Amino acid sequence: MVGTMPAPLRFSAFVMNTTSHILHGAWRAPQAHQTDFNSLTHWIELAKTLEEARFDFIFFADVVGLYDDYQGDWKKFVDSGLQIPSNDPLVLASALASHTENLGIAITSSILQEHPFDFARKISTLDHASNGRIAWNIVTSLSDNAWRNFGYDGITKHDDRYAWADEYVDVVYKLWEGSWDEGALIQDKHSGIHADFDKVHKINHQGAHYSVEGPHLVAPSRQRTPVLFQAGSSPVGRRFAARNAEAQFIVSPDPDNARALIEDTRRLTAEAGRNPRDLTFYQGLSFVIGSTEEEAHRKAAELDELIDPSTIIAHSAGGIGIDLGFYDLDTPIGDIRTEGSQSGLLWLREAVPDREPTVRDLAELRSRSGRVVGTPEQIADELARWRDAGVDGINVINATIPGSYVEFAEHVLPVLRERGLAQREYAPGTARAKLFGQDRLPDSHPAARYRGAFAELPV
Repeated sequence: MVGTMPAPLRFSAFVMNTTSHILHGAWRAPQAHQTDFNSLTHWIELAKTLEEARFDFIFFADVVGLYDDYQGDWKKFVDSGLQIPSNDPLVLASALASHTENLGIAITSSILQEHPFDFARKISTLDHASNGRIAWNIVTSLSDNAWRNFGYDGITKHDDRYAWADEYVDVVYKLWEGSWDEGALIQDKHSGIHADFDKVHKINHQGAHYSVEGPHLVAPSRQRTPVLFQAGSSPVGRRFAARNAEAQFIVSPDPDNARALIEDTRRLTAEAGRNPRDLTFYQGLSFVIGSTEEEAHRKAAELDELIDPSTIIAHSAGGIGIDLGFYDLDTPIGDIRTEGSQSGLLWLREAVPDREPTVRDLAELRSRSGRVVGTPEQIADELARWRDAGVDGINVINATIPGSYVEFAEHVLPVLRERGLAQREYAPGTARAKLFGQDRLPDSHPAARYRGAFAELPV
């Protein structure tokens, strides 16, 4: 009996509407154009390049505040361009949609930054404008500065943020899935009836954080609910992903750790009443590509010369929620208690399993985290290992824009396609249809319980 060929990997381009995103200092390379982030043309041309290469998504990270202080203040962030200035990616989405036909557009938006009623309206509008190609990366914001920017005294406790996120997604699910029944929008010019009043409903949500009457002001888009990404790998974050996400962005240090994380999260997904295969996993990796192994390692050494370790520490420590700027590089991380990103600490301990990690480990490992160096054939070998570990897709981290994506498209993707590791053509339809074969969320997703749920409520 002939076995079924594994599905090809999915690919998304991990970007941010800023100069210095992940590989801090690489923006100084002569061929780096991420300094052009203010230019709409810059992003349109990148989106067209990604679509030509058959990438599945352009995936925008985002923040709404500075990371916590480095060496006592925030000067380091401004000096190095560490995600400041940082522009709103949501504003770019409709322009990118108008210049592409198949590329998914994934937008990070925090529960902190937008009221769910307004956010739901914007996303539905974008899903209409893109003909069903929008995805949402759900985050909770992990810096004190972000929370103070929106009027709070500081960051809400880690587990409380996810309880807040539970209500936030509940509100938008009600709006997207329940406020308008199928067939509500009639637009009958003969009768003059534009929509069927009996099929449009207020949601009358009352919760700990929000009171939303409704109805949703936008008629259903092709997907109704966008494709749902989530990036938290803490125990609470994984449980949230198991209930809600269709794609989880992970940064495991190696395929074995990825396999363990994926298997456990899929177990949680089944416990939540969903099909475990309804949650997919995208590993963050960067690539240094050479025609020979020697050339690849020479290019990796040149990249290391550009990367600023102190900015890497400032970024990583800021996400964790402590100021490591005053510590000696050989200081053990210790048993840190923080309300910041728990997944960052978990990642560091996974990467250094045989001893207590140090600040130096954080700097060195983060600067090379998820880096694959080699020829296109060697890179394909490594990506096969990740797929065998259960990874469904790769979130491609750039050193330079557009160079990192152009090189990957020209040299690596042809080899991947020969091996069945990358798609040759797009499947038809919406972003969700391309990934899962259907436009709408499956009935097992918690959002589906709101379909038809408001028909009997008082108007």
